[in-house]
Amino acid sequence: MQLECYKIYDVAPEIVPGRPNRDWMDAFPDRQPYRCLPLSMANSTGWEILCPMDLKIKWDGGPGKEAIKLETTGDPRAITSFADSHFQRGIVTFHTGHLFRTPPGWGLMTMGAPNFFKDGIAPLTGLVETDWLPFPFTMNWQMTRVGEVVFRKGEPFCFIVPIEHKKLEEIEPERKLLSTNPDLEEDFHAWANSRGDFNKKLHAGDKDARKVGWQRHYMRGEKVSGDSADAHQTKRRLKPPKDV
Repeated sequence: MQLECYKIYDVAPEIVPGRPNRDWMDAFPDRQPYRCLPLSMANSTGWEILCPMDLKIKWDGGPGKEAIKLETTGDPRAITSFADSHFQRGIVTFHTGHLFRTPPGWGLMTMGAPNFFKDGIAPLTGLVETDWLPFPFTMNWQMTRVGEVVFRKGEPFCFIVPIEHKKLEEIEPERKLLSTNPDLEEDFHAWANSRGDFNKKLHAGDKDARKVGWQRHYMRGEKVSGDSADAHQTKRRLKPPKDV
């Protein structure tokens, strides 16, 4: 499968595989959030489109285009090719600089980078039919309060994830009692008992439990019984775009 990224102009924002690290995760003692494997896997499941410049956004709370001011530490003439206030009402529109093409039935989820927070502004998520679209999409962010927000050069302003969106409509969710799946119920109760016993020891100050710190069943891809998952992953290794 190919994800074709056509640069509209000679110069376009850089696209890189999603990076697992986050500053707020690094700031915790012992980098505790990285114990949650789903977080770092989500962070790296897709591609980041990076800001080509520092961009300061100022919003005075007004509904019009004039209520949003955009500034940069570089050449201010470059701003209009990257960002504007097309939708107004505190919404800032970013241009990806690319026209994307995916195989039939596949589209791109466009969003802010997972678990990447910015105070005062929130990303708007979209699903784009990039298997036929002959023009580029934009990435939009909504200011959530009056004030200023800064995007730094090299910071992700858009995150793209290919998704076979038409296949989703073929999925038939079924809700059942856990007791209808005895094997799964047995595994669940084994995990619940193990977790409960470990937490009791941890709170009681048990030396061995404190030394271990946390149970690693999910990180290791193991059930409490010791059986291993066949398709467990702890790292995502996406390929960067190559120029052709």
